[in-house]
Amino acid sequence: MRPIRSTAAHQTADFAELVCSNSLKSENENTAPWLLKEEMRRVGSLLLKVARDCAVPAGHALAVDRVAFATKVTEAISSQPQIAIRREEATTIDPCQQITIVASGPLTSEALASEIARLTSLNEPSKAGPPNSGHPPQSPQASYAPQLYFYDSISPIVEADSIDLSRVYMAARYDKGSADYINCPMTREEYLAFYDALLAAHSVEERDWERLNYFESCLPIEEIARRGPDTLRFGPMKPVGLKDPRTGRMPYAVVQLRQENLRADSYNLVGFQNHLKFAEQARVLRMIPGLENARFVRYGQIHRNTYINGPALLRPTLQMKAHPQILFAGQICGVEGYVESIATGLMAGMHAAALVCGNEPVPPPRASAFGSLTHYVAHADAANFQPANITFDLLPPLDKRIRDRKERHRLQCELAIREFDVWLEAATNPGASFDLPEKSAP
Repeated sequence: MRPIRSTAAHQTADFAELVCSNSLKSENENTAPWLLKEEMRRVGSLLLKVARDCAVPAGHALAVDRVAFATKVTEAISSQPQIAIRREEATTIDPCQQITIVASGPLTSEALASEIARLTSLNEPSKAGPPNSGHPPQSPQASYAPQLYFYDSISPIVEADSIDLSRVYMAARYDKGSADYINCPMTREEYLAFYDALLAAHSVEERDWERLNYFESCLPIEEIARRGPDTLRFGPMKPVGLKDPRTGRMPYAVVQLRQENLRADSYNLVGFQNHLKFAEQARVLRMIPGLENARFVRYGQIHRNTYINGPALLRPTLQMKAHPQILFAGQICGVEGYVESIATGLMAGMHAAALVCGNEPVPPPRASAFGSLTHYVAHADAANFQPANITFDLLPPLDKRIRDRKERHRLQCELAIREFDVWLEAATNPGASFDLPEKSAP
C-alpha cells in the first residue's frame, strides 16, 4: 500500500524495507538459522541471493545494507513482466474468487486487519485472545478480537563518525568470524550509572486503547532492566567472549554496534530496542562509553505487530483450514524474524503454485527446518500461541539420544537436509515420489 498509505515504522515506498535489525542471523554451519537458510538456498530463494549481494561485515551473521536490499528487491519485482504491481491498500479478501497469499507483514493496516478478523472469526476458538497475551486493542477504526498481537521494537542507529573510537574496540564474540562489531566496554561503576538512568528515563505514554504485550524475545531494554540489575549483563550487554585487547580482560558489560550499510557510515546498537522518548534516549545512550557525542540517524521505537492464531486457522501448508484458496505468509502467519518470514513466503508461493497446477500441496518433511517451522505454526497450543524463531527446539528429536550438543545438531541438520532434498525433488518434479528414505541417521 506504500506510498499511498505508510506505517508508523516504514520510511520508503520500497518493497522489503527492513524496519528493525539488519541481520538475517547466523551463518555458522549446523545452527538452526543456517539450516533454514541452507534449505532456502536449495529452493533458490531470490531474497537470500539479494541479501548476499547486499551483505555488510557482521562476523558470523548475514547482515545487509537495508537500503540497498530494499532497492534491489524492488527492482527485481518491478522488472518481472509476469508481475503486475498495484500500489493501493488491500481492504477485501474473497475466498471464493482466486488463490490469495496474505503477506501483509506485522504492520497490517487497520482496514485489512478488520477484513482478516472477519474472515477468521468463523473458525477462531476464542474471541478474547489467549491467556496472558494482552487484551485486543479497541480502536474506533477496527476491532481485532479474533486476532492476537504483540508489540515489537526498533533499535537506534548512530552515525559512524560520531563514535569516539579511542574508547571502543573491534571484536566478535569468542573471536567467531571477523572482528566486525564495535564494542563499547563499561566498568561496574559506568554500568550501574547507566542502569539507574535507564530505569529513571521516561517512556512514551501508552494510549488509552493499548495494552503493551511485548514479544519475549525482543523486549525493550528498559523492560529487561526492570527485571533486575544484572539482566542486561546476561542479555544485550553480555560481555562474555568479548575480551578487550587493550586490557586483556573482559569488561563488566558491553554494548555492541553492528555496521548498518555498505558505506559503513552508520551503526545500530544491537539489542537496544526501546520505548523511551527521543530526548531521553539521547541523554541515556550518550552515557555509553564512545557514544558521548553520538548523532542519531534513528531513535528506537515501538510498533504493533499483528499476527493470526495459526494453530486455530492454518494447515501446515499455510492454507486456511476453512478457506484453502487463501494462504498466509510472513510474520502475520505466526513466525518471528526476517529469515522465517522469507521462508514462509517461499513455502506459500510453492503451495499456491501447486494449487494453480491442480495439485494438492504437500508440506515439507517434519525433520526439516521448513517443516518444523510450519508444523509449529499449525500445531502449537492455540490457547497460548506466540510467534517463534527457528530453533532446534522446533525440530523433532533424534531417535537416539546424543549428549554432545554440537554433534546432535550436526546430525539433525544432516537428516533435515537429506529429507528436504527428497521432498524438494518431488515438489518440483510432478513425476517424482514424496516417499522419504528410511532413516539412516540416529
